[in-house]
Amino acid sequence: MAQKFLRLLSGVISELEALVTSAGAGDAGKIPALDATGKLDNSLMPVGIGADSKILPASENLAAGDLVNVWNDSGTAKARKADATTAGKEANGFVLSAVTLGNNATVYFDGTDTQLSSLTPGVVYYLATTAGGVTDTPPSGSGNVLQRVGRALSATELTFEPGEPITLA
Repeated sequence: MAQKFLRLLSGVISELEALVTSAGAGDAGKIPALDATGKLDNSLMPVGIGADSKILPASENLAAGDLVNVWNDSGTAKARKADATTAGKEANGFVLSAVTLGNNATVYFDGTDTQLSSLTPGVVYYLATTAGGVTDTPPSGSGNVLQRVGRALSATELTFEPGEPITLA
């Protein structure tokens, strides 16, 4: 539900609507509102403040919590599921919301992935051979990519701290 406010400017009362997200310079002078989680959306924050993230087109369907790989599609950076079975598909970030093919995904490059389940707090996790997933058992097959991706803070939270990927011989 949009929040409306009254403004008195030069003796004239007008109605203002608070923004939950910003489209950029066209929204200059408008007032912000908290989102459904009770927080300010990252789009309302100045560069350098807030989550390290980038909006990229998804080159496949992504589920909330997926680890993603940022890749070059003919000069356009796109997001796809990271996968320990394929060299070059290492985890560069994660998504917190599901996105369908061709739509924009907000990719987070650091922080906490809060959209996972069945994690064991304190345990180190690795990029899984299941695309987009994590595992507490390091992949060991020939050609697999071994990459530490973080440590579980709870059953649903993984602090994302990607290590250098190593392709196993």
